[in-house]
Amino acid sequence: MNFISAILANLQRNAAAPVFFEFHGQRSEPYGGQQILDWIARARQGFAGRKLHPGDRIALLAPNSAMWAAADLAIMASGHICVPLYSRQAPAELAAMLRDCEPRLLICAGRNEEDAIRDHWDGCEIIRFSDLFASQPCDAPPFQHAPETVVTLIYTSGTSGEAKGVPYTCANVDFMLPRVTKAIQETAGTSGENDRMFHYLPFCFAGSRIVLWMQLYRRSPLCLSTDLNNLVQEIGAAQPQYFLNVPALLERVRNGVENKLSERGGAVWYLYRRARGAWFRERRPPENGFDGVLWKIVERIVLPKIRAGISPNLRFLICGSAPLSEDTQHWFSMIGVPVLQVYGLTETTAIVTMDKMGAVEPGKVGRAMDGVQMRTDEQGELLVRGPNIFEGYWKKPDATRAAIEDGWFRTGDQAEIDAAGNLKIIGRLKNLVIPESGHNIAPEPLEQRLKELCPEIEHAVIVGHGKPFLAAIYTKADPAQADLAVERLNSELPHYKRIRKAVRVDEAFTPDNGLLTANQKLKRRAIEQRFANEIAEIYR
Repeated sequence: MNFISAILANLQRNAAAPVFFEFHGQRSEPYGGQQILDWIARARQGFAGRKLHPGDRIALLAPNSAMWAAADLAIMASGHICVPLYSRQAPAELAAMLRDCEPRLLICAGRNEEDAIRDHWDGCEIIRFSDLFASQPCDAPPFQHAPETVVTLIYTSGTSGEAKGVPYTCANVDFMLPRVTKAIQETAGTSGENDRMFHYLPFCFAGSRIVLWMQLYRRSPLCLSTDLNNLVQEIGAAQPQYFLNVPALLERVRNGVENKLSERGGAVWYLYRRARGAWFRERRPPENGFDGVLWKIVERIVLPKIRAGISPNLRFLICGSAPLSEDTQHWFSMIGVPVLQVYGLTETTAIVTMDKMGAVEPGKVGRAMDGVQMRTDEQGELLVRGPNIFEGYWKKPDATRAAIEDGWFRTGDQAEIDAAGNLKIIGRLKNLVIPESGHNIAPEPLEQRLKELCPEIEHAVIVGHGKPFLAAIYTKADPAQADLAVERLNSELPHYKRIRKAVRVDEAFTPDNGLLTANQKLKRRAIEQRFANEIAEIYR
């Protein structure tokens, strides 16, 4: 039984039980298995009435919702290929993806998404959820997928240029879901049926989609955020035990907690700051002397309130998609909420490695999933092989040949694998900055460390390719504080890695202005083009 059939069977088995809770502020709205099955049946009838054929692409442009999940399953259960798109992405970028995949139908949540795309795309019929789910239910059996059948086409984030379509076969997903399910259940120590997992990352991304399918696959309800502007309120209402994150949110949580404690001042701030310093020096709770006494007080009085402020039931967090600061990972460990890192790319069916509880090493991203192989080549590039590797980019044979050699996928990431198989990502090989000195410098560790030394910096970008020295551009922080952080960073570095100048830019980096990808990764080429004058002035 493939994953689509298994999910449909689970929905039938759990027809009366909630499989989704949509959170709207503090209010939650449950959706049971029968409701999802009804929407799937209605959507399938709508597809049948449009005389679509197996293998036709259907694009899905909508924010997360229970209806999104139903539309996704209906597309695949009908034998079509679902192309999920990010509802907040620039319409011109969406239009480029649509021209590439040539869908027969585009499904939008409502008028906002439809109006945004119509000025840029008119290549197929566009319908809304309200029309999609208005048909009479279809009673035909689901399409029978062969292992090699493509079920979805996910576009890469496009950090270095044009986004590429990554097809997943039924076999890719059938390999990954049991392994992810096993890893989560071993970490949580439960079957998952009574767990509370919260989710806010858009379903159109590979890792987020795997989470959605995993929850349906293991009959575990999913608590859905519906408004990122109300995220803190929704997490508080959902009271989850764990959820998937990007580093940016975890860093905001840590900074928010410490800013509140600092503003409060007094004895609590003093106790916390002293205990935190002792913990970070030893990377574990201090046991002896005055610091040991203070730690016991903070552990009993302060830390429970911090955890309760995030979620009173929180047991662990999962984090992926970008480098997580070691300090931030240590901080969450200090407050008693371990952060498990995952690593993967769209091309690897989202996941290559995952931390295991009790074996977490901050700065590393865990060991390979069962059945997945990893190695590094002479350049230090990470290569991955296994049934999770995609078969090739959509309509891009040259890019496919460059990415896959003898079954090994070239990730483009510079990495180290220790004797225990624990993976450390150093940076992107294509992002290497090579100044006039000829040294190959990965910018990510420098950017991450600069943000650790000056948490007020929201984003930092190292520049200097082909230039006499390295420089940094950054956002938000006070220049005096940033300069102090640069000075401290330089004291830790060899001469060729030192940052000679740092310049603040006033424009924030966001997906809306094209300087970040939809999942918060730096679009370095776009950033360097946007601030070309500022960078030129550095080297004038």
